[in-house]
Amino acid sequence: MELIYLSLTGALALAAGIVSGYIIRQLVAKKNANSIEAKIKVQLEEAKNQSREVLLEAKDKAVKILEDTKSQERERLAILSRQEERLNLQIKKVDQKESGLESIRENLERQANEIKNIRQEADNLKIKSQEALEQVSGLSREEAKAKLLSEVEEDHKNELILAVAKLEKNRVEELEKKAREIMTVAVQRYARSHISEITTSTVALPSDDLKGRIIGKEGRNIRTLEKLTGVEVIVDETPESITLSSFDPLRREIAKTALIKLMADGRIQPAKIEEKVEEAKKEVTKKIMEAGEAALYEMGIFDLPKEVTMLLGRLAFRTSYGQNVLVHSIEMAHISGMMAKELGANVEVAKKGALLHDIGKAVDHEIEGTHIELGRKILKKYGIDEAIIRAMESHHEDYPFATPESFIVTAADAISAGRPGARRDTVENYVKRLNNLETIANSFSGVERSYAISAGREIRIFVHPEKIDDLKAFQLAKEMARKIESELKYPGEIKVNVIRETRAVEYAK
Repeated sequence: MELIYLSLTGALALAAGIVSGYIIRQLVAKKNANSIEAKIKVQLEEAKNQSREVLLEAKDKAVKILEDTKSQERERLAILSRQEERLNLQIKKVDQKESGLESIRENLERQANEIKNIRQEADNLKIKSQEALEQVSGLSREEAKAKLLSEVEEDHKNELILAVAKLEKNRVEELEKKAREIMTVAVQRYARSHISEITTSTVALPSDDLKGRIIGKEGRNIRTLEKLTGVEVIVDETPESITLSSFDPLRREIAKTALIKLMADGRIQPAKIEEKVEEAKKEVTKKIMEAGEAALYEMGIFDLPKEVTMLLGRLAFRTSYGQNVLVHSIEMAHISGMMAKELGANVEVAKKGALLHDIGKAVDHEIEGTHIELGRKILKKYGIDEAIIRAMESHHEDYPFATPESFIVTAADAISAGRPGARRDTVENYVKRLNNLETIANSFSGVERSYAISAGREIRIFVHPEKIDDLKAFQLAKEMARKIESELKYPGEIKVNVIRETRAVEYAK
Protein backbone atom coordinates (compact mmCIF):
# COMPACT_ATOMS: atom_id res chain seq x y z
CA MET A 1 0.00 0.00 0.00
CA GLU A 2 2.65 2.26 0.91
CA LEU A 3 4.29 1.40 -2.33
CA ILE A 4 1.10 2.18 -4.22
CA TYR A 5 0.65 5.29 -2.19
CA LEU A 6 4.20 6.35 -2.97
CA SER A 7 3.68 5.58 -6.65
CA LEU A 8 0.52 7.66 -6.86
CA THR A 9 2.13 10.42 -4.92
CA GLY A 10 5.08 10.35 -7.32
CA ALA A 11 2.79 10.29 -10.34
CA LEU A 12 0.79 13.22 -9.07
CA ALA A 13 3.95 15.12 -8.26
CA LEU A 14 5.30 14.42 -11.77
CA ALA A 15 2.04 15.54 -13.39
CA ALA A 16 1.98 18.64 -11.26
CA GLY A 17 5.62 19.34 -12.30
CA ILE A 18 4.80 18.86 -15.94
CA VAL A 19 1.76 21.14 -15.73
CA SER A 20 3.77 23.72 -13.83
CA GLY A 21 6.59 23.58 -16.39
CA TYR A 22 4.18 23.97 -19.26
CA ILE A 23 2.47 26.94 -17.60
CA ILE A 24 5.82 28.53 -16.84
CA ARG A 25 7.07 27.94 -20.42
CA GLN A 26 3.91 29.52 -21.88
CA LEU A 27 4.34 32.54 -19.64
CA VAL A 28 7.99 32.93 -20.69
CA ALA A 29 7.07 32.53 -24.35
CA LYS A 30 4.33 35.11 -24.10
CA LYS A 31 6.67 37.52 -22.41
CA ASN A 32 9.31 37.00 -25.14
CA ALA A 33 6.67 37.52 -27.83
CA ASN A 34 5.59 40.75 -26.25
CA SER A 35 9.24 41.88 -26.17
CA ILE A 36 9.80 41.20 -30.00
CA GLU A 37 6.58 42.93 -30.97
CA ALA A 38 7.63 45.94 -28.96
CA LYS A 39 10.97 46.07 -30.81
CA ILE A 40 9.29 45.72 -34.17
CA LYS A 41 6.88 48.45 -33.28
CA VAL A 42 9.73 50.77 -32.25
CA GLN A 43 11.58 50.02 -35.49
CA LEU A 44 8.46 50.74 -37.52
CA GLU A 45 8.07 54.07 -35.78
CA GLU A 46 11.68 54.94 -36.49
CA ALA A 47 11.26 53.94 -40.13
CA LYS A 48 8.20 56.10 -40.44
CA ASN A 49 10.05 59.04 -38.90
CA GLN A 50 12.99 58.56 -41.27
CA SER A 51 10.71 58.29 -44.28
CA ARG A 52 8.96 61.50 -43.25
CA GLU A 53 12.36 63.25 -42.94
CA VAL A 54 13.52 61.92 -46.32
CA LEU A 55 10.26 62.97 -47.88
CA LEU A 56 10.55 66.45 -46.40
CA GLU A 57 14.16 66.72 -47.56
CA ALA A 58 13.18 65.58 -51.08
CA LYS A 59 10.37 68.11 -51.14
CA ASP A 60 12.83 70.86 -50.10
CA LYS A 61 15.30 69.85 -52.86
CA ALA A 62 12.53 69.71 -55.42
CA VAL A 63 11.36 73.17 -54.41
CA LYS A 64 14.93 74.50 -54.60
CA ILE A 65 15.51 72.94 -58.04
CA LEU A 66 12.26 74.36 -59.25
CA GLU A 67 13.19 77.82 -57.98
CA ASP A 68 16.66 77.58 -59.60
CA THR A 69 15.10 76.49 -62.88
CA LYS A 70 12.66 79.37 -62.77
CA SER A 71 15.52 81.79 -61.99
CA GLN A 72 17.62 80.48 -64.94
CA GLU A 73 14.59 80.66 -67.18
CA ARG A 74 14.03 84.29 -66.16
CA GLU A 75 17.71 85.09 -66.92
CA ARG A 76 17.51 83.41 -70.34
CA LEU A 77 14.35 85.29 -71.09
CA ALA A 78 16.05 88.54 -70.08
CA ILE A 79 19.07 87.76 -72.34
CA LEU A 80 16.80 86.86 -75.23
CA SER A 81 14.88 90.03 -74.65
CA ARG A 82 18.05 92.14 -74.79
CA GLN A 83 19.26 90.32 -77.90
CA GLU A 84 15.89 90.87 -79.51
CA GLU A 85 16.10 94.57 -78.71
CA ARG A 86 19.61 94.80 -80.23
CA LEU A 87 18.49 92.84 -83.28
CA ASN A 88 15.51 95.10 -83.75
CA LEU A 89 17.82 98.12 -83.43
CA GLN A 90 20.19 96.71 -86.05
CA ILE A 91 17.32 95.90 -88.35
CA LYS A 92 16.12 99.45 -87.93
CA LYS A 93 19.61 100.80 -88.78
CA VAL A 94 19.84 98.52 -91.82
CA ASP A 95 16.44 99.72 -92.97
CA GLN A 96 17.59 103.31 -92.55
CA LYS A 97 20.79 102.65 -94.49
CA GLU A 98 18.87 100.84 -97.21
CA SER A 99 16.53 103.75 -97.43
CA GLY A 100 19.52 106.13 -97.66
CA LEU A 101 21.19 103.99 -100.34
CA GLU A 102 17.99 103.88 -102.30
CA SER A 103 17.86 107.66 -102.14
CA ILE A 104 21.49 107.92 -103.24
CA ARG A 105 20.87 105.50 -106.11
CA GLU A 106 17.88 107.49 -107.30
CA ASN A 107 19.95 110.67 -107.04
CA LEU A 108 22.81 109.11 -109.07
CA GLU A 109 20.41 107.84 -111.72
CA ARG A 110 18.92 111.30 -111.99
CA GLN A 111 22.37 112.88 -112.32
CA ALA A 112 23.38 110.26 -114.92
CA ASN A 113 20.30 111.07 -116.96
CA GLU A 114 21.08 114.76 -116.70
CA ILE A 115 24.68 114.17 -117.82
CA LYS A 116 23.44 112.04 -120.70
CA ASN A 117 21.07 114.77 -121.78
CA ILE A 118 23.81 117.41 -121.50
CA ARG A 119 26.17 115.25 -123.55
CA GLN A 120 23.49 114.73 -126.19
CA GLU A 121 22.89 118.45 -126.36
CA ALA A 122 26.65 119.08 -126.64
CA ASP A 123 26.93 116.55 -129.49
CA ASN A 124 24.02 118.22 -131.26
CA LEU A 125 25.59 121.65 -130.82
CA LYS A 126 28.91 120.31 -132.12
CA ILE A 127 27.25 118.89 -135.21
CA LYS A 128 25.36 122.14 -135.81
CA SER A 129 28.52 124.20 -135.37
CA GLN A 130 30.42 121.97 -137.81
CA GLU A 131 27.60 122.27 -140.32
CA ALA A 132 27.57 126.05 -139.87
CA LEU A 133 31.34 126.22 -140.34
CA GLU A 134 31.15 124.07 -143.46
CA GLN A 135 28.44 126.36 -144.91
CA VAL A 136 30.42 129.50 -144.11
CA SER A 137 33.77 128.17 -145.36
CA GLY A 138 32.43 126.18 -148.25
CA LEU A 139 34.61 123.25 -147.20
CA SER A 140 33.74 119.91 -145.73
CA ARG A 141 35.19 118.79 -142.44
CA GLU A 142 37.81 116.56 -144.06
CA GLU A 143 38.78 119.23 -146.56
CA ALA A 144 39.15 121.82 -143.80
CA LYS A 145 41.21 119.40 -141.76
CA ALA A 146 43.54 118.64 -144.67
CA LYS A 147 43.92 122.35 -145.47
CA LEU A 148 44.63 123.21 -141.85
CA LEU A 149 47.23 120.47 -141.55
CA SER A 150 48.85 121.60 -144.78
CA GLU A 151 49.05 125.20 -143.58
CA VAL A 152 50.37 124.14 -140.18
CA GLU A 153 52.92 121.88 -141.83
CA GLU A 154 54.06 124.67 -144.10
CA ASP A 155 54.25 127.24 -141.30
CA HIS A 156 55.96 124.94 -138.82
CA LYS A 157 57.99 122.73 -141.12
CA ASN A 158 61.25 123.47 -139.36
CA GLU A 159 59.70 122.91 -135.98
CA LEU A 160 58.31 119.58 -137.15
CA ILE A 161 61.72 118.53 -138.40
CA LEU A 162 63.26 119.41 -135.04
CA ALA A 163 60.47 117.60 -133.23
CA VAL A 164 60.98 114.47 -135.32
CA ALA A 165 64.74 114.65 -134.71
CA LYS A 166 64.10 115.06 -131.01
CA LEU A 167 61.75 112.07 -130.99
CA GLU A 168 64.36 110.00 -132.81
CA LYS A 169 67.02 111.05 -130.31
CA ASN A 170 64.74 110.26 -127.40
CA ARG A 171 64.01 106.89 -128.97
CA VAL A 172 67.72 106.11 -129.21
CA GLU A 173 68.23 107.27 -125.63
CA GLU A 174 65.37 105.09 -124.47
CA LEU A 175 66.87 102.09 -126.27
CA GLU A 176 70.27 102.76 -124.72
CA LYS A 177 68.65 103.17 -121.32
CA LYS A 178 66.80 99.88 -121.73
CA ALA A 179 70.04 98.16 -122.78
CA ARG A 180 71.82 99.54 -119.72
CA GLU A 181 68.97 98.35 -117.51
CA ILE A 182 69.15 94.84 -118.96
CA MET A 183 72.92 94.64 -118.51
CA THR A 184 72.74 96.16 -115.02
CA VAL A 185 70.07 93.69 -113.93
CA ALA A 186 72.10 90.79 -115.33
CA VAL A 187 75.26 91.93 -113.52
CA GLN A 188 73.42 92.52 -110.24
CA ARG A 189 71.64 89.17 -110.37
CA TYR A 190 74.93 87.37 -110.89
CA ALA A 191 77.80 88.33 -108.60
CA ARG A 192 80.91 86.17 -108.35
CA SER A 193 83.90 87.13 -106.27
CA HIS A 194 87.11 87.69 -108.22
CA ILE A 195 90.58 86.65 -107.19
CA SER A 196 93.27 87.96 -109.45
CA GLU A 197 95.63 85.11 -110.38
CA ILE A 198 99.32 85.57 -109.60
CA THR A 199 102.35 83.86 -111.14
CA THR A 200 103.60 82.07 -108.01
CA SER A 201 102.39 79.34 -105.67
CA THR A 202 103.62 78.69 -102.13
CA VAL A 203 104.13 75.21 -100.73
CA ALA A 204 104.24 74.83 -96.95
CA LEU A 205 106.97 72.59 -95.50
CA PRO A 206 106.75 70.63 -92.23
CA SER A 207 110.21 71.92 -91.34
CA ASP A 208 113.09 73.87 -92.84
CA ASP A 209 115.19 70.68 -92.92
CA LEU A 210 113.29 69.61 -96.04
CA LYS A 211 114.68 72.55 -98.02
CA GLY A 212 118.10 70.92 -98.22
CA ARG A 213 116.61 67.58 -99.26
CA ILE A 214 114.48 69.27 -101.94
CA ILE A 215 117.59 71.02 -103.32
CA GLY A 216 119.54 67.77 -103.24
CA LYS A 217 123.20 67.12 -103.68
CA GLU A 218 124.65 69.84 -105.93
CA GLY A 219 121.06 70.87 -106.73
CA ARG A 220 120.16 67.67 -108.59
CA ASN A 221 116.70 67.30 -107.08
CA ILE A 222 115.61 70.86 -107.69
CA ARG A 223 116.96 70.83 -111.26
CA THR A 224 115.09 67.60 -111.99
CA LEU A 225 111.86 69.02 -110.64
CA GLU A 226 112.28 72.24 -112.64
CA LYS A 227 113.09 70.32 -115.80
CA LEU A 228 110.13 67.95 -115.53
CA THR A 229 107.53 70.56 -114.58
CA GLY A 230 108.80 73.70 -116.32
CA VAL A 231 108.54 75.86 -113.18
CA GLU A 232 111.13 77.76 -111.18
CA VAL A 233 111.57 76.51 -107.63
CA ILE A 234 112.59 79.35 -105.32
CA VAL A 235 114.11 78.33 -102.00
CA ASP A 236 114.74 81.45 -99.92
CA GLU A 237 114.82 82.42 -96.27
CA THR A 238 111.04 82.31 -95.89
CA PRO A 239 110.49 79.92 -92.98
CA GLU A 240 108.91 76.53 -93.69
CA SER A 241 107.90 77.28 -97.27
CA ILE A 242 109.17 77.34 -100.82
CA THR A 243 107.84 79.22 -103.86
CA LEU A 244 106.97 77.84 -107.30
CA SER A 245 107.06 80.46 -110.07
CA SER A 246 105.57 80.09 -113.55
CA PHE A 247 103.19 82.00 -115.81
CA ASP A 248 101.40 78.71 -116.53
CA PRO A 249 99.04 77.79 -113.64
CA LEU A 250 98.80 74.22 -114.93
CA ARG A 251 102.55 73.71 -114.58
CA ARG A 252 102.51 75.25 -111.10
CA GLU A 253 99.69 72.91 -110.07
CA ILE A 254 101.57 69.83 -111.33
CA ALA A 255 104.77 70.92 -109.56
CA LYS A 256 102.92 71.67 -106.33
CA THR A 257 101.09 68.33 -106.37
CA ALA A 258 104.31 66.44 -107.11
CA LEU A 259 106.18 68.23 -104.33
CA ILE A 260 103.46 67.45 -101.79
CA LYS A 261 103.55 63.77 -102.82
CA LEU A 262 107.35 63.72 -102.47
CA MET A 263 107.19 65.15 -98.96
CA ALA A 264 104.56 62.57 -98.01
CA ASP A 265 106.71 59.76 -99.43
CA GLY A 266 109.89 61.03 -97.80
CA ARG A 267 112.24 59.72 -100.52
CA ILE A 268 113.31 62.79 -102.50
CA GLN A 269 115.61 61.77 -105.36
CA PRO A 270 115.55 62.22 -109.16
CA ALA A 271 113.98 58.82 -109.90
CA LYS A 272 111.27 59.35 -107.29
CA ILE A 273 110.70 62.91 -108.57
CA GLU A 274 110.00 61.56 -112.07
CA GLU A 275 107.54 59.04 -110.63
CA LYS A 276 105.69 61.63 -108.53
CA VAL A 277 105.55 64.14 -111.40
CA GLU A 278 103.82 61.51 -113.56
CA GLU A 279 101.37 60.78 -110.72
CA ALA A 280 100.76 64.52 -110.31
CA LYS A 281 100.01 64.88 -114.04
CA LYS A 282 97.38 62.12 -113.82
CA GLU A 283 95.87 63.69 -110.71
CA VAL A 284 95.76 67.15 -112.28
CA THR A 285 94.16 65.64 -115.41
CA LYS A 286 91.45 64.24 -113.16
CA LYS A 287 91.03 67.68 -111.55
CA ILE A 288 90.72 69.22 -115.03
CA MET A 289 87.89 66.84 -115.95
CA GLU A 290 86.14 67.52 -112.65
CA ALA A 291 86.46 71.28 -113.18
CA GLY A 292 84.89 70.99 -116.65
CA GLU A 293 82.05 68.81 -115.38
CA ALA A 294 81.43 71.18 -112.46
CA ALA A 295 81.20 74.15 -114.86
CA LEU A 296 78.69 72.34 -117.09
CA TYR A 297 76.67 71.24 -114.07
CA GLU A 298 76.54 74.80 -112.76
CA MET A 299 75.23 76.01 -116.13
CA GLY A 300 72.79 73.12 -116.55
CA ILE A 301 74.46 71.94 -119.78
CA PHE A 302 74.72 68.15 -120.17
CA ASP A 303 75.07 67.47 -123.92
CA LEU A 304 78.68 68.45 -124.68
CA PRO A 305 81.23 65.82 -125.73
CA LYS A 306 83.73 64.53 -123.19
CA GLU A 307 86.64 66.03 -125.15
CA VAL A 308 85.10 69.49 -125.04
CA THR A 309 84.48 69.06 -121.30
CA MET A 310 88.15 68.23 -120.79
CA LEU A 311 89.28 71.30 -122.77
CA LEU A 312 86.84 73.45 -120.80
CA GLY A 313 88.32 72.15 -117.54
CA ARG A 314 91.82 73.13 -118.71
CA LEU A 315 90.67 76.75 -118.68
CA ALA A 316 90.63 76.52 -114.87
CA PHE A 317 94.42 76.63 -115.14
CA ARG A 318 94.59 79.48 -117.67
CA THR A 319 94.53 83.20 -116.92
CA SER A 320 93.93 86.35 -118.94
CA TYR A 321 95.28 89.57 -117.39
CA GLY A 322 95.23 87.74 -114.08
CA GLN A 323 91.58 86.67 -114.50
CA ASN A 324 90.84 82.95 -114.35
CA VAL A 325 89.51 82.04 -117.81
CA LEU A 326 87.06 79.34 -116.63
CA VAL A 327 85.59 81.62 -113.96
CA HIS A 328 85.35 84.37 -116.59
CA SER A 329 83.56 81.99 -119.01
CA ILE A 330 81.09 80.78 -116.38
CA GLU A 331 80.29 84.36 -115.40
CA MET A 332 79.78 85.25 -119.06
CA ALA A 333 77.44 82.29 -119.50
CA HIS A 334 75.28 83.40 -116.55
CA ILE A 335 75.12 87.00 -117.77
CA SER A 336 74.45 85.95 -121.40
CA GLY A 337 71.62 83.66 -120.32
CA MET A 338 69.91 86.40 -118.31
CA MET A 339 70.28 89.00 -121.08
CA ALA A 340 69.04 86.56 -123.72
CA LYS A 341 65.97 85.82 -121.65
CA GLU A 342 65.25 89.56 -121.24
CA LEU A 343 65.69 90.17 -124.99
CA GLY A 344 63.79 87.11 -126.16
CA ALA A 345 66.87 85.50 -127.76
CA ASN A 346 67.89 81.84 -127.63
CA VAL A 347 69.01 81.36 -124.02
CA GLU A 348 70.66 77.97 -124.62
CA VAL A 349 72.75 79.21 -127.57
CA ALA A 350 73.80 82.36 -125.69
CA LYS A 351 74.88 80.38 -122.61
CA LYS A 352 76.85 77.78 -124.57
CA GLY A 353 78.42 80.40 -126.85
CA ALA A 354 79.61 82.38 -123.82
CA LEU A 355 80.85 79.33 -121.92
CA LEU A 356 82.86 78.08 -124.94
CA HIS A 357 84.00 81.46 -126.31
CA ASP A 358 87.58 81.03 -125.02
CA ILE A 359 87.86 77.26 -125.52
CA GLY A 360 90.77 77.88 -127.91
CA LYS A 361 92.88 79.21 -125.02
CA ALA A 362 93.07 75.64 -123.70
CA VAL A 363 95.49 74.77 -126.55
CA ASP A 364 96.70 78.10 -127.96
CA HIS A 365 100.05 77.72 -126.15
CA GLU A 366 100.54 74.34 -127.82
CA ILE A 367 99.13 74.95 -131.32
CA GLU A 368 99.77 77.98 -133.51
CA GLY A 369 96.82 80.27 -134.20
CA THR A 370 94.52 82.71 -132.41
CA HIS A 371 92.29 81.33 -129.71
CA ILE A 372 89.21 82.29 -131.75
CA GLU A 373 90.33 80.27 -134.80
CA LEU A 374 91.40 77.37 -132.61
CA GLY A 375 88.09 77.52 -130.76
CA ARG A 376 86.08 77.45 -134.00
CA LYS A 377 88.07 74.44 -135.24
CA ILE A 378 87.61 72.56 -131.96
CA LEU A 379 83.86 73.15 -131.87
CA LYS A 380 83.44 72.14 -135.53
CA LYS A 381 85.54 69.03 -134.98
CA TYR A 382 83.29 67.80 -132.18
CA GLY A 383 80.03 68.64 -133.96
CA ILE A 384 78.91 71.64 -131.91
CA ASP A 385 75.88 73.47 -133.35
CA GLU A 386 76.75 76.14 -135.92
CA ALA A 387 74.57 78.69 -134.06
CA ILE A 388 76.82 78.33 -131.00
CA ILE A 389 79.95 78.83 -133.13
CA ARG A 390 78.48 82.00 -134.69
CA ALA A 391 77.63 83.26 -131.20
CA MET A 392 81.20 82.84 -129.89
CA GLU A 393 83.30 83.82 -132.89
CA SER A 394 82.46 87.55 -132.81
CA HIS A 395 83.42 88.39 -129.23
CA HIS A 396 86.60 90.16 -130.43
CA GLU A 397 84.86 91.40 -133.61
CA ASP A 398 87.14 89.27 -135.80
CA TYR A 399 83.94 87.98 -137.42
CA PRO A 400 80.76 89.93 -138.20
CA PHE A 401 77.85 89.75 -135.78
CA ALA A 402 75.71 87.10 -137.46
CA THR A 403 73.06 86.51 -134.79
CA PRO A 404 71.50 88.31 -131.82
CA GLU A 405 73.29 85.84 -129.55
CA SER A 406 76.67 87.00 -130.92
CA PHE A 407 75.93 90.55 -129.73
CA ILE A 408 74.90 89.20 -126.32
CA VAL A 409 78.09 87.13 -125.92
CA THR A 410 80.26 90.13 -126.87
CA ALA A 411 78.44 92.36 -124.38
CA ALA A 412 78.80 89.75 -121.62
CA ASP A 413 82.53 89.47 -122.39
CA ALA A 414 82.95 93.23 -121.99
CA ILE A 415 80.94 93.23 -118.75
CA SER A 416 82.87 90.36 -117.18
CA ALA A 417 86.29 91.61 -118.23
CA GLY A 418 85.52 95.19 -117.24
CA ARG A 419 84.09 94.38 -113.82
CA PRO A 420 86.17 96.17 -111.16
CA GLY A 421 88.66 93.78 -109.62
CA ALA A 422 88.28 91.17 -112.34
CA ARG A 423 91.59 91.86 -114.03
CA ARG A 424 94.90 92.71 -112.49
CA ASP A 425 95.58 95.90 -114.44
CA THR A 426 92.50 97.53 -112.82
CA VAL A 427 92.91 96.15 -109.30
CA GLU A 428 95.06 99.01 -108.01
CA ASN A 429 92.63 101.68 -109.19
CA TYR A 430 89.72 99.65 -107.89
CA VAL A 431 91.23 99.18 -104.40
CA LYS A 432 92.29 102.83 -104.28
CA ARG A 433 88.73 103.97 -105.03
CA LEU A 434 87.34 101.75 -102.27
CA ASN A 435 89.88 103.09 -99.78
CA ASN A 436 89.05 106.68 -100.77
CA LEU A 437 85.35 105.99 -100.29
CA GLU A 438 85.89 104.69 -96.76
CA THR A 439 88.30 107.55 -95.96
CA ILE A 440 85.71 110.16 -96.98
CA ALA A 441 83.01 108.41 -94.94
CA ASN A 442 85.18 108.13 -91.84
CA SER A 443 86.10 111.83 -92.03
CA PHE A 444 82.60 112.86 -90.87
CA SER A 445 81.87 113.34 -87.19
CA GLY A 446 79.71 110.70 -85.55
CA VAL A 447 80.72 107.89 -87.92
CA GLU A 448 81.54 104.66 -86.10
CA ARG A 449 82.74 102.60 -89.09
CA SER A 450 82.16 102.33 -92.83
CA TYR A 451 82.41 99.65 -95.52
CA ALA A 452 82.61 100.01 -99.30
CA ILE A 453 80.62 97.12 -100.81
CA SER A 454 79.08 95.98 -104.11
CA ALA A 455 82.29 96.67 -106.05
CA GLY A 456 82.32 100.26 -104.82
CA ARG A 457 78.75 101.00 -105.90
CA GLU A 458 77.61 101.36 -102.28
CA ILE A 459 79.17 102.79 -99.12
CA ARG A 460 77.54 101.57 -95.90
CA ILE A 461 78.11 103.84 -92.87
CA PHE A 462 77.32 102.93 -89.25
CA VAL A 463 76.98 105.96 -86.94
CA HIS A 464 76.90 106.45 -83.18
CA PRO A 465 73.17 106.64 -82.30
CA GLU A 466 73.82 108.91 -79.31
CA LYS A 467 75.57 111.46 -81.55
CA ILE A 468 73.50 111.22 -84.75
CA ASP A 469 69.70 111.31 -84.60
CA ASP A 470 67.37 110.35 -87.45
CA LEU A 471 67.30 113.83 -88.99
CA LYS A 472 71.07 114.19 -88.83
CA ALA A 473 71.41 110.77 -90.47
CA PHE A 474 69.57 112.06 -93.55
CA GLN A 475 71.67 115.23 -93.56
CA LEU A 476 74.86 113.17 -93.19
CA ALA A 477 73.94 111.02 -96.19
CA LYS A 478 73.38 114.12 -98.36
CA GLU A 479 76.60 115.82 -97.25
CA MET A 480 78.58 112.63 -97.79
CA ALA A 481 77.11 112.14 -101.29
CA ARG A 482 78.03 115.72 -102.24
CA LYS A 483 81.59 115.27 -100.97
CA ILE A 484 82.00 112.01 -102.90
CA GLU A 485 80.74 113.72 -106.07
CA SER A 486 83.21 116.58 -105.67
CA GLU A 487 86.31 114.56 -104.70
CA LEU A 488 86.09 111.21 -106.53
CA LYS A 489 85.82 110.10 -110.14
CA TYR A 490 83.83 106.92 -110.66
CA PRO A 491 81.55 105.26 -113.24
CA GLY A 492 77.82 105.09 -112.62
CA GLU A 493 76.56 106.05 -109.20
CA ILE A 494 77.39 105.29 -105.58
CA LYS A 495 74.68 104.59 -103.00
CA VAL A 496 75.35 106.25 -99.64
CA ASN A 497 73.62 104.15 -96.96
CA VAL A 498 73.71 105.64 -93.43
CA ILE A 499 72.61 103.17 -90.73
CA ARG A 500 71.66 104.30 -87.22
CA GLU A 501 71.06 101.44 -84.80
CA THR A 502 70.21 101.51 -81.11
CA ARG A 503 70.65 98.41 -78.96
CA ALA A 504 69.54 97.85 -75.39
CA VAL A 505 71.56 95.18 -73.52
CA GLU A 506 71.09 93.92 -69.97
CA TYR A 507 72.25 90.80 -68.15
CA ALA A 508 70.13 88.51 -65.96
CA LYS A 509 72.18 87.28 -62.99
